Amino acid sequence: MRRSCLGYLAAILFSTGSGAVAQDVMTEVYHLGEFEVRVLLHSFLTEEEMTTLRAVGQSQEALGLFVSEGPGYAALAVAPDEGFMRNGLPVESAIALSGLDTLSEARRAANAACNSARTSSAACVTVLAISPR
Repeated sequence: MRRSCLGYLAAILFSTGSGAVAQDVMTEVYHLGEFEVRVLLHSFLTEEEMTTLRAVGQSQEALGLFVSEGPGYAALAVAPDEGFMRNGLPVESAIALSGLDTLSEARRAANAACNSARTSSAACVTVLAISPR
């Protein structure tokens, strides 16, 4: 397992500029290479954060930051009150883990690590889930 380099991802994606958790979360699914990328667009995400998440499903370079451990599953969890990008920089509590054996394990591990790092009261949720196809 490893924590992904979110700062590097932000630098790639933003070089050109640029509440409460809803019960129904819009999900976008992307197929990129050997991976299926699910972006969970929670209502608390900013436009900047949604753009960043969508880029992971559309860019091999951005996707590589989340699956660099080789085969396996990956997930990114964030605290709703903290988000994962603020002023173009990653939030400390946003945790991305990769190289896990199942998607549920990746989501559980990322959420647990995020919950340990968060300073706000709302529990962490998964915003990105990556599976090999």
